[in-house]
Amino acid sequence: MDIKKNIRHPLVIYLLKFVVVFCMVYFGTIAVEGLATPANSYSPFVEKYLDYPSWLRASLLNGSKVLLSIFGYHTVIADSYHLQIVGGRSVQLIYACLGIGVMSFWLAFVVANKGSWKRKTVWVVGGMLCIWLINVSRISLVLVQNNTGRNLMWGLDNHDFFNILSYVALFLMIFFYDRVERKKVKKIDN
Repeated sequence: MDIKKNIRHPLVIYLLKFVVVFCMVYFGTIAVEGLATPANSYSPFVEKYLDYPSWLRASLLNGSKVLLSIFGYHTVIADSYHLQIVGGRSVQLIYACLGIGVMSFWLAFVVANKGSWKRKTVWVVGGMLCIWLINVSRISLVLVQNNTGRNLMWGLDNHDFFNILSYVALFLMIFFYDRVERKKVKKIDN
């Protein structure tokens, strides 16, 4: 068995790219979160300029606020972690609620696949937006559920609900990504 030949196998190259990108994004985000938090190995530079988990959290809270306002709920962002219905309960959006794992998976999938950087950028942005919308919807449902007592997620834990919807969306996006790539290859072959 020729090891050099096996290392150059397209599946091995794909898996290496996928794992490297996933680990860089997922664990890099954990590192940024740690460096941007004063209780850890704090870096004022990282907190001020590179703290994208906080930017993501703010966008999710603001997105949920807008979505809920469309349905007539008046909410306030109490602090950088809490969205609250005026006169009611709040939800706390901690690191585990940001969807970093799902987003890292999607980014690694697209980057590891074939295609132009322009095409990959469109797919990454579209996929991230889809995951973001699912998360905004989930946060909104949790807040309404906490304030009304109605079970809006079919009895599922909100993290399970998010993961199920996100991975269904991921598999659909993977299916369409692969389908578009195959059509493109067929056109080139013909």
